[in-house]
Amino acid sequence: QVQVVESGGGLVHPGGSLRLSCAASGSIVRMNTVGWYRQAPVKQRELVGTITSGDIPDYADSVKGRFTISRGNAKNTVYLEMNSLKPGDTAVYYCNVPFDPFGYWGQGTQVTVSS
Repeated sequence: QVQVVESGGGLVHPGGSLRLSCAASGSIVRMNTVGWYRQAPVKQRELVGTITSGDIPDYADSVKGRFTISRGNAKNTVYLEMNSLKPGDTAVYYCNVPFDPFGYWGQGTQVTVSS
């Protein structure tokens, strides 16, 4: 059974930064497109962005220019670098690999942006 683990969430002031990590056992992260989603209270899960196995990222318009998705040197970890955070970015952030509704999901990591 593949376990996907997100980490790095926390409380940050508006304008601040956080870096989230997504890791999983084996080579599933390295060999597949990985998606980052987020879900705020009483809202639907929203796609934040993706990164292909060839390291090509793509972003939702709401985070473009502020968030960066990348892979670690060993390619087994995917990062979500979040800058210029806003209260509207408050959500539980999830990693999905392979990027597919029937892929594996982590338990999520809470990001709270508040003064």
